[in-house]
Amino acid sequence: MVSEEKHNPYIALDVLGLYSGICWHVRKKIFQSFMDMSQPTVQTTVLDVGATSDRRRDSNFFEKLYPYPRRITAIGTEDAFFLEQEFSGLKYIHTDGAEIPFPDKSFDLVVSFATIEHVGSRDSQRRFIDELCRLGAAVCIATPDRWYPLEFHTVLPFLHWFPPAWFRLFCRWLGKEFLAREENLNLLTEQETVSLFPAGTNVSVKRIRLLGFVSNLVFYAKL
Repeated sequence: MVSEEKHNPYIALDVLGLYSGICWHVRKKIFQSFMDMSQPTVQTTVLDVGATSDRRRDSNFFEKLYPYPRRITAIGTEDAFFLEQEFSGLKYIHTDGAEIPFPDKSFDLVVSFATIEHVGSRDSQRRFIDELCRLGAAVCIATPDRWYPLEFHTVLPFLHWFPPAWFRLFCRWLGKEFLAREENLNLLTEQETVSLFPAGTNVSVKRIRLLGFVSNLVFYAKL
C-alpha cells in the first residue's frame, strides 16, 4: 500500500482546493453507498484497512464521516496514530500489510477504500481480498474504475485503456516511473474485481459517477 499524496501529480495543481474538493464530493458518495449497502449500527465492529498519514480534506474520509468512530480499528502501512487523537475511541495499528494480526471473523465489517489498486499483482489483490474476507462477516471495498476516461493517479487520459504493459510503458516515457510499476498501481475493472472474491461469494456493486461516467466502484459482500 502506498501513499497517494507522495506520487499524485494532482497535488501540485490543488492550489485552489479543486482536487480535494472533487475527491471529497466523490468520497462522500462512496460513503453513502457503503452505508446503504451495509447498514451498520452502533454495535457494528469495523476494521478499516488502508488508513493513511495524508492530511488532505478527503483523506481518511471514512473516519471523518462514520457516525460511530469508537467502533473502528484502522490499520495502515504509514504513521497515522494521529487518528486516535482525532477520533475518540478509535484504535490505530501500524502494520506492513502482509499479515493482519487478528483471528478469523474478528470484525462484523471490514472496509478498504482506494487501496486494492496499490497492493500489486492480481494474485496479490486476490490474497488481499481473501484476507479481508477472513477477518470480517461482511466486506466493503472501493476502487477507481479503470474505464473512467481519466486515470486519477497519473492524470493521463485514455492511456490506461491500453493493455497494462503498454500503459506502464507510457508512464515510464512520461517520467512516472513509480506509478509504472505494477506493485504500486494496478487498475481494476468491475468484472476483474468481482472475480477476485472467493468463489460463490454474492457481491453487490454500486457505481459512482463523475461527469456522467462511472469513476469509482463500491463492492459489498456478506459472508
